[in-house]
Amino acid sequence: MSIGTHTQYTIKDAARKLKVSEQRVRTLCRTGKIASRKIGNMWFLDENSVRSYGLRSGNLLAENHQIYRINSYPKPIALSFFSGAMGLDLGIHKAGFDVRLTCEVDKFCRQTISLNKPDAALLGDILQYNAQEVRSAAGLKKDDDIDLIVGGPPCQAFSTAGKRQGFNDSRGNIFLKYIDLCLELNPKYFVIENVRGLLSCPLLHRPHDQRGDKFPPLHKHEQKGSALSFILKKIEKSNYSFSFNLYNAANFGTPQIRERVIIICSRDGKRPPFLVPTHSENGEFNLPKWRSFQSCTMGIKKHHHLNFPEKRLKYYRLLEPGQNWKNLPLELQQEAMGKSFYSGGGKTGFLRRLSWDRPSPTLVTHPAMPATDLAHPTENRPLSIEEYRRIQEFPDDWELSGSLIQQYKQVGNAVPVGLGYAIGVLVFNLLHGIKNKSLDGFKYSRYKNTSDLDWNKEFNSQVQLALNLV
Repeated sequence: MSIGTHTQYTIKDAARKLKVSEQRVRTLCRTGKIASRKIGNMWFLDENSVRSYGLRSGNLLAENHQIYRINSYPKPIALSFFSGAMGLDLGIHKAGFDVRLTCEVDKFCRQTISLNKPDAALLGDILQYNAQEVRSAAGLKKDDDIDLIVGGPPCQAFSTAGKRQGFNDSRGNIFLKYIDLCLELNPKYFVIENVRGLLSCPLLHRPHDQRGDKFPPLHKHEQKGSALSFILKKIEKSNYSFSFNLYNAANFGTPQIRERVIIICSRDGKRPPFLVPTHSENGEFNLPKWRSFQSCTMGIKKHHHLNFPEKRLKYYRLLEPGQNWKNLPLELQQEAMGKSFYSGGGKTGFLRRLSWDRPSPTLVTHPAMPATDLAHPTENRPLSIEEYRRIQEFPDDWELSGSLIQQYKQVGNAVPVGLGYAIGVLVFNLLHGIKNKSLDGFKYSRYKNTSDLDWNKEFNSQVQLALNLV
């Protein structure tokens, strides 16, 4: 029913829509979680409030929808794929782009998108759409030019922490679908965001126990870097130029040491320049120093967080800001680490407290897992979701759908807004003929040979073999 200009739901309507009991809806009304008013014995609920609650809680699915615009576009047009919680989208929007379409398959991310950007088109599984359907959903005609497409295809297929199945992994196939769709849509620029593992991932992964003198030499498809070679050759054959580098988000104002490969592809055939840093670790190039954890988390009034088990808290009570298990008394180190004490690697993620005066380490999808703890510098708890938001530069009022675990996952997987903004600024300037500043000799990450200019130095022999694949 409708009262005045606002559509209203009854208790029964809302219960049916949210798939909960009528008693649960009454409780939500009484506690103010759904905007409502009671007239006599009847509750009348605001439709938008019911929808918002349903999206936040996960009780309501975010449906695919199109947008319809026929007016001229005052801003350059951007389309977003693998949109997640929209960290990258927020950055390019801040740089001046109209993000007209999002595409995301994860249920909770879709709900987050619908809560915050209901005016953007929303699509689901990228594998289900062709270029014409994407244009239609975004309200674009066949001849409308697209200025920018951005996307970070699932990175697990290339992560050094996984099995590195590359394009044999279904997620790797989605990677190729994204590139094919970009080439078919033919934007002026498109961007690929991914993990450092993409630089060295082979097209085919041979298990380490099947290598060595007793086995045949690695095939060209199994050589390091052959996956990226395959991608770059595909882009080149479509007459796009490209540049790439491994960028530490801390160099772009993000209070977090998070390194991601960014490939920028240009339809005009001119090699795009590197992103322009706004910060440096120690003030090099007369830039402001990296932002610290303390600088970005001041003023948070209420924290929602997970808890560490008591057996871990025993050791955290002995650690100072910036310390980890290695700072425990020697007799407690083995006790705290158990079997992991004897394993290889630095293991610096175990029992790890953040420093006040440094950026956060890379945020993970769960801040209380034993090998990747992200503990507050002084409080005996993991980072809160509010601190996660600040570190990834999401607005405080950005709504996140789902349980606390789901919210950590969404924010932990996001591209930092500052890195997205740097991408947006670079492309915006290229579109408008504005020269981007160059900082020769700037150290974009802690690794060597990570740019398109230097990458062949490490993988040259493997790359040359792989170039014949397509």
